Amino acid sequence: MPESLSTDVLIVGGGVAGLWLNARLRREGFATVLVEKGTLGGGQSVKSQGIIHGGTKYALQGALTGASEAIADMPRRWREALSGNGELDLSGVRLLSDAHYLWSPGTLAGNLTSFFASKAVRSRVGQVKGSELPPALQHPKFKGKVYRLSELVLDVPSLITRLAELAGDSLLTGQRIEPLREGDELVGLRIDERDVRAQRIVFSAGGGTAELLATLGLQQPAMQRRPLHMVMVKAPTLKPLYAHCLGGGTKPRITVTSHPTADGEWVWYLGGDLAEADGVARDEASQIATAKKELAGLVPWIDLSAAHWATLRIDRAEPAQSSLARPDNAFLAAPLSTSSRLLVGWPTKLALSPDFADRVLAALERDGIRPQRQPPLPPLPRPAITGPFWEGLLP
Repeated sequence: MPESLSTDVLIVGGGVAGLWLNARLRREGFATVLVEKGTLGGGQSVKSQGIIHGGTKYALQGALTGASEAIADMPRRWREALSGNGELDLSGVRLLSDAHYLWSPGTLAGNLTSFFASKAVRSRVGQVKGSELPPALQHPKFKGKVYRLSELVLDVPSLITRLAELAGDSLLTGQRIEPLREGDELVGLRIDERDVRAQRIVFSAGGGTAELLATLGLQQPAMQRRPLHMVMVKAPTLKPLYAHCLGGGTKPRITVTSHPTADGEWVWYLGGDLAEADGVARDEASQIATAKKELAGLVPWIDLSAAHWATLRIDRAEPAQSSLARPDNAFLAAPLSTSSRLLVGWPTKLALSPDFADRVLAALERDGIRPQRQPPLPPLPRPAITGPFWEGLLP
């Protein structure tokens, strides 16, 4: 007979969104079990750039969008959590940078984009010069303009580790996930040889959610994938830089974040327009060649002759939108089926994980779901925690 467990909320997916939700629910008194097939945070989460932004980059056309308004409160909420005074205690998480920057390389188009962005967000952008510039841009040859954003950049591996600590005994590794039904009603999931019953089941498995829905015979809500082709460069000459480099368009020309390695060097992780449509179409060699040309033009004073390069392909999983547009907010829905216990969602980006948890808690409140007295969980096999995204790709 399979081992039988009971909990209030069963979460499938151990990325930052699932782990954040798990911690929030436990703090509210709910019993939880979180199931992860791979490593905790090993999907989209650890491959993100760790930017907790407030929507400033969405204002590059000179007007705030629905996306920027929805995300505007995220930096405050994350800062409170990092200080230990927020909805979660993330005081042990490493803060890589207390600010992110808009960086215009000095071209007319870039300067105009910077100007309109600064007007659109007003107090959230302030120009910096001289010693206030990011270390990598403090060079006599730098002629551009830099604006400091009231945003922040986190070390995602340390965030995942802390969220796993807050999970307590609720984590479960499971390779085979099947529906557990009583009649036509979905009452839980069979995880390998364990039957886990729950008042509510939440799918937050990113790219794995489509497969989970198919296991239940569901096609909605539909998922889209937005591919990215990120670039990594590691060299002893690199200094920290956290910035959107602006071009003449409505997207950052290149987005740089910097991540410390065990040997004391820095990895620059490059996204933005470089990693999107044209970048996705390039093979690894062509993408690296394009990134080398970009950096040679933008930061020619940095010697990258001895640098190590690699690329990383990512599929960002999101709720389906028309023309693959970027969703404005975290997403949560209850599929139309014979089951009323299932909630399916995507945070759409790491910064919106608190918003995703808000939506789940609101759904529980709406449905009158309260913590029940659940039997203590037996010792469960725990999933491993992922390592930094560049491990195995760079020396």
